[in-house]
Amino acid sequence: MAKLVLDLHDIYNKGDHIDRALKDIVDQAISKKIKLVEIIPGKGSGALKKKVLRFLDRKDIKALYHRVEKDGQNWGRLFVHFRFK
Repeated sequence: MAKLVLDLHDIYNKGDHIDRALKDIVDQAISKKIKLVEIIPGKGSGALKKKVLRFLDRKDIKALYHRVEKDGQNWGRLFVHFRFK
């Protein structure tokens, strides 16, 4: 199964870049009908992960994907699942 990966380590301290990168990867998943996006905010303080979750929780974004899964094995990783008809 194809998946997209977004590693936020390089832009963790650039808020506007983070939102743009998240929006881009969601749009890319939809346009290519990719069912799984892996987002890696990293472990750190947890602030970046919270920012990612807040972004994914926005009403306009939430309407685009099926569900978010937190990786039980790796705290610094999230999976966003998409469904296509």
